[in-house]
Amino acid sequence: MPTPSEALLDYPVAAPPPPGTAVRIAPSIRWLRMPLPFALDHVNLWLVEGADGWTLIDTGYGDAATRELWERHFVDSLHGVPIVRIVATHCHPDHLGNAAWLAGRFGCAVTMTHGEFLAAHAMCDERAGHAPADTCELFRLHGMAEADLAPLRARGNHYRRGVPALPNAYDRVLHDEGVRAGAVDFRVIVGYGHSSEHAALHSPGAGVLVSGDMLLPRISTNVAVWPADPDGDPLGRFLHSLSAFAALPSDTLVLPSHGLPFRGIATRIAQLRAHHDARLAELVTAIDEAAAPVSAADVVPVLFRRPLDVQQRFFAMGEALAHLNHLWRHDRIRRLRRADGTYRFARERAA
Repeated sequence: MPTPSEALLDYPVAAPPPPGTAVRIAPSIRWLRMPLPFALDHVNLWLVEGADGWTLIDTGYGDAATRELWERHFVDSLHGVPIVRIVATHCHPDHLGNAAWLAGRFGCAVTMTHGEFLAAHAMCDERAGHAPADTCELFRLHGMAEADLAPLRARGNHYRRGVPALPNAYDRVLHDEGVRAGAVDFRVIVGYGHSSEHAALHSPGAGVLVSGDMLLPRISTNVAVWPADPDGDPLGRFLHSLSAFAALPSDTLVLPSHGLPFRGIATRIAQLRAHHDARLAELVTAIDEAAAPVSAADVVPVLFRRPLDVQQRFFAMGEALAHLNHLWRHDRIRRLRRADGTYRFARERAA
């Protein structure tokens, strides 16, 4: 059953397409869904018809299960018509994982923003603060126990598992630029906080927004601090980015990367702002009530009141830091650096 907040959104389709099939969701646009090997178990992809072939928006996780489904789609969904362009909303494995494989198969370009292209290569090559060891060190400095760090270290470069190959060149796109996909003209809306330079795609003519991970109907996208920008405010950037979507027409059909397509952009933005305001208020209360300054690891249970697996703990720690950094950067709490180099947060300035 939907929660009261979910019921305020309009879901024109009650269920996703079955595995290996694609359904028409808007004029010239088809929806297909691929599996993910995580608690969040799916990602939505979008095919746009054109006279010369298909434009594919996002590509799925780069594993055998997804590629087996792609082989079915080549026959049953593409009907032998080639993919002539790939657009990646951002660099995360469920979006970029098969881009190089598909681009090589069809000899087409991969369109994405500069920030996402560089971030993908940095994570794959473990450069510039994007190595797993860098993340473990950041989390150690913010209170994560060795028992939780050990499985993070042991899993190695998890990004490379989902993105086994990357394009060496790309077709760069900028904010507010146009992307033509068949008969559909999109305008790029760049957003921040979830990833480096996320590209959502709005088509006034088709009345759709391919929102990627910026607008999801049931969950708030992960917004986290990572070691390349340890003092940053990604939550502030995310909340600011939502303003770019607020002015879109109320009847716009939102095509999200996870969950069902929906209408009600303004309502969903209000829900997301209220959600993060509530989480920030809970953190302030928890810090006020704590007997001593707290670490990011200490407040993970405040934000996530359920058992977490390794993957979820990884994202939860980054998200806890994002909320704490937002409070700190807006002078609502103080960040204290201890003699051993670790960090704690408190309401009062250190003596």
